[in-house]
Amino acid sequence: MAGQPLRKPTRLEPWQDAGQAPYVRIEKVTKTFGDFVAVDEVSLSIYRNEFFALLGGSGSGKTTLLRMLAGFEQPTEGKIFIDGVDMSGIPPYERPVNMMFQSYALFPHMTVEQNVAFGLKQDNVPRAEIRDRVAEMLEMVQLGAFGKRQPHQLSGGQRQRVALARSLVKRPKLLLLDEPLGALDKKLREKTQFELVNIQEKLGVTFIVVTHDQEEAMTMSSRIAVMNHGVIAQVGTPTEIYEYPHSRFVAEFIGSINMFEGRVVESAADHALIASEEAGCELYISHATPAPTGTPVVVAIRPEKIALSKEESPDAAGRNSAKGVVREIAYLGDVSIYLVELPTGKTVRVTAPNVTRRTEMPITWGDEVYLSWRPFAGVVLAQ
Repeated sequence: MAGQPLRKPTRLEPWQDAGQAPYVRIEKVTKTFGDFVAVDEVSLSIYRNEFFALLGGSGSGKTTLLRMLAGFEQPTEGKIFIDGVDMSGIPPYERPVNMMFQSYALFPHMTVEQNVAFGLKQDNVPRAEIRDRVAEMLEMVQLGAFGKRQPHQLSGGQRQRVALARSLVKRPKLLLLDEPLGALDKKLREKTQFELVNIQEKLGVTFIVVTHDQEEAMTMSSRIAVMNHGVIAQVGTPTEIYEYPHSRFVAEFIGSINMFEGRVVESAADHALIASEEAGCELYISHATPAPTGTPVVVAIRPEKIALSKEESPDAAGRNSAKGVVREIAYLGDVSIYLVELPTGKTVRVTAPNVTRRTEMPITWGDEVYLSWRPFAGVVLAQ
């Protein structure tokens, strides 16, 4: 499911550098609405120039947390610091923050230039400086030739870039984006993801984006905080979140995954052996966290890490391999998805790349197949 993150690698990321102070620091923040707890003792550090994503489903608390950063909501408990300054009691218009809403909220009676210039005029910036900054920002978002148009004369992607230019022209230290690409179609959304990352890297502004779209968060972000019922389930880079989820919730929320329940029969610092009736074989994991023998666990394996063949692997030896029958196939062009039913009744999802062009699939419905995976493919999670 997940695309590779677009971030350009650096030698040492700020969250790995003990000498770096967080730019945004959230300390045990709780927000309640009556008896409902929307955000529950959340602590989080976000560093300067990060593209940080708050990812979660409806009701996870991500938007409430964003609104508290913007100053539209006040924490019931806890504190928020931006650039070392306590934001308690500071209204939205006095914070070094700007917010871009999902609806874009452009003024329909104003031109593109007037929309972008609106905030600068409110701040009484000199006219010549407004003209220069608006022109610079429109060039940055590749809309230099569209300044005289009105919003209804623009495509959805162009309106999104006008809203972004309006948010950035005031040169905020922190830009908050609430589902910024939700109104765009799939192809335009993918294209705009690249544009957002490039703009953020050019300007060096810290971005915090709220999204429910896993691929969007994986593609754009330096790090992701996965939220669930008002708490943070895991914080990490896209690779860490996808490859090494800390919980069953995170594993299931990010992409597709197969879960096999079992019990630890052998445990060491560098591996674990899991007996699983569901899988019909022993599961050997080469990077497991040690757990006592007999502990009930779940082994999570991504569909693309399972090999599918009509012939049994010669080194299977009853470990990391299973036999089943193909029940469903979905052809998606670049990949095909196979649902394979094991003798235990367990259905396993396998994703296979279509590396050759063909009109007939070598494996089809009803075929008996063999599944296998490498020792590094699985992740052990507590049940």
